[in-house]
Amino acid sequence: MNSRYTLLGLLLLLVACGNHSTEGLQIFRYNESAGITSTDPAFAKDQAHIWVCRQLYNGLVQLDTALRVQPCIAHSWDISDDGKQYTFHLRQDVWFHKNELFLNADSTRPVVASDFVYSFNRILDPSVTSPGSWIFSNIAPNGFRAENDSTFVITLKEPFPPFLGQLGMVYCSVVPREVVDHYGTDYRSHPCGTGPFKYQLWKEGVKLVLRRNENYFETDETGFRLPYLDAVAITFIIDRQTVFLEFVKGNLDFMNSIDAAYKDELLTHDGLLREKYSDRIDLTTIPYLNTEYLGFLMDDTITPLQSRLLRRAINYGFDRKKMMKYLRNGIGRPGENGFVPSGLPGFDSCNYGYSYNPTKAMQLLKEAGFENGKGLPSITLQTTANYLDLCKYIQQQLGLLNIHVKIDVNPPASLREQMAQGKSTWFRGSWVADYPDAENYLSLFYSVNRSPKGPNYTHYSNKVFDRLFENARKETDPAIRAQMYHSMDSLVMQDAPVVVLYYDQILHFTHKNISGLRTDAMNTLDLRRVRKQ
Repeated sequence: MNSRYTLLGLLLLLVACGNHSTEGLQIFRYNESAGITSTDPAFAKDQAHIWVCRQLYNGLVQLDTALRVQPCIAHSWDISDDGKQYTFHLRQDVWFHKNELFLNADSTRPVVASDFVYSFNRILDPSVTSPGSWIFSNIAPNGFRAENDSTFVITLKEPFPPFLGQLGMVYCSVVPREVVDHYGTDYRSHPCGTGPFKYQLWKEGVKLVLRRNENYFETDETGFRLPYLDAVAITFIIDRQTVFLEFVKGNLDFMNSIDAAYKDELLTHDGLLREKYSDRIDLTTIPYLNTEYLGFLMDDTITPLQSRLLRRAINYGFDRKKMMKYLRNGIGRPGENGFVPSGLPGFDSCNYGYSYNPTKAMQLLKEAGFENGKGLPSITLQTTANYLDLCKYIQQQLGLLNIHVKIDVNPPASLREQMAQGKSTWFRGSWVADYPDAENYLSLFYSVNRSPKGPNYTHYSNKVFDRLFENARKETDPAIRAQMYHSMDSLVMQDAPVVVLYYDQILHFTHKNISGLRTDAMNTLDLRRVRKQ
């Protein structure tokens, strides 16, 4: 092994034990308060796990910063005229991380098409119980095939244009059979991928260290082999105030998003970085594919919320712009359009959503049979502690219209379970994109996806919507599909099974000595081109 990396390994061991004598090495440090339980891409179901696995693994394709599909291990591909068959042509210079289980002199081997057959079938294997198995629900029988070492073929039952973007998800990473089969469930802590960084050590709940993959296949524009960093060190401090202090002191290089406890310390009400930090911290903001909303259970006949007029009145009954300015410090965009968020191809800036209009709200209340709120019983909104301030604001605003709201605060897991079982009449929810297509958001209103089978937590059902949704899934013309998406989004807003609160925003804080950090509207952590001076 190269002596530089032997030294690096020793130095990183020292870092993990608290010794900071790593002068001259570019080590990128960030914290993950949520913690991780696995480095296996088959279980990369949330941001914390996705970020780690992004550094360790690659797939057939990847998304650029504009969420367009780009080559990765597949340098090119062909799609059949009927949209059902995808033929991927693989690079022949992609190698797995070195591992003693590769029984040859180099302790590694190149990636071949049969590795993808194994990796994708593993995701579908019921004994693995991967939460990503839904990605391949449309795969034809024996739908994964290696024609030779460099040609991999996928066959679908039905055409599905967003499928190529789904293949950019971490679930679809390639893994080596030799290592996975050897470790079994313990592969979670013995990762072996092809990514820009490879596993060094993991002290669970304390620190995870990854080091540079000297054999990584991607290069920059000058031909220099990526990544630039020597290592990545991830801590798991739970207390967010402590994380903030560590970042301000320079012990962390990067901080994602912002906690309510210190948002006013860092940001103005307009969402700008306060002047006292501007000389040492950079703030990057872009739209985030996350729609925050309130959902109504549409088949609960006991409550007055079955009235579309009342649901529309609630939508008109509070000021989203004021809410964003004073409770969110301008982080995000008021939810005055459809359910599909800004930052996503398919977002429609046409105003078929709702903005603050108390006069219109009062008129709708009257039409619903509750003039000035007379005869309208109080209604209960279920939320979690993190969103209590927003819900209290909505409670206060609707109270001015004599729409009386009770707030029921629940633990996150409890609320998710009640939503999934159809036991929550009115709830606070959010939807973060799994893949960059509006279909992913509109699937929340497809009647076949009614919970607990799928994500239709409102139990919304509209035959016109369903027909459009089914046709759009098969439509290969992007322009026609976009028109269908806009029609569906407009239908949802008219029927008002949800109250769109806001479209979220990504905030990345870095110190001035960090450059080259890239992200996208799905909040990808791309460290390949990061430099630390």
